[in-house]
Amino acid sequence: MNNLTIINNGQVVVSSRQIADNFEKEHRHVLETIRNLTAENSTVKSMFYESSYKNERGRDYSEYLMNRDGFSLLVMGFTGQKALEWKLKYIEAFNRMERMLMEKAPSYQISDPIERAKAWIQEQEEKKALEGHIEELKPKALFADSVASSRNSILVGELAKLLNQNGIDIGQKRLFQVLRDKGYLLKSGEDYNIPSQYSMDLKIMDIKKSSVNNPDGSVRITRTPKVTGKGQIYFVNKFLKGELN
Repeated sequence: MNNLTIINNGQVVVSSRQIADNFEKEHRHVLETIRNLTAENSTVKSMFYESSYKNERGRDYSEYLMNRDGFSLLVMGFTGQKALEWKLKYIEAFNRMERMLMEKAPSYQISDPIERAKAWIQEQEEKKALEGHIEELKPKALFADSVASSRNSILVGELAKLLNQNGIDIGQKRLFQVLRDKGYLLKSGEDYNIPSQYSMDLKIMDIKKSSVNNPDGSVRITRTPKVTGKGQIYFVNKFLKGELN
């Protein structure tokens, strides 16, 4: 477990090849998923770094290094007890390596003045990059939805299933109640169970409008609450932290 993470340009990263091995996935499938992710969302590109490795015969093959965000998106939909255990191991590994980077020996302890100056410059660059990255990662969870659902809106019932996949025991009915009680859904009238303005402003929920033809020939508009990709990560994060339990 000590070798789950490495340092790349001042950031803690993990290898797509290693993730494929640990989560028992085909590496080519993992690569395909990453390429699809980075092709569809420009923000995601900063989470993955294309790299290569040599196999036992010395041939070069592609792999990706990814930061904590990239890891989160990639493994969110990996389910099962073994997958959960590996997710927890990676959380611990990320946290440990980030602590080590922050606590490593300062440059003033190096006796050689030239090496001390070089170390100080590198130390400041890495510290600045790491501190900024850790702050950026704080609101994010290591568990959320699968790659597909991180890009598409889903029903509240599907969010309940997602939460269960990540160790949160909750059903659809109870989840609706929590969302109403916490102000994410409206509680009364014609807007019952419709996303509140608060949810809409956060871009964590939206409304699907559909038209239904009534027997008398009239048309009725239905509204269905849905959870956006951002919302899926948001709510799983909230539940894992115990803020909505």
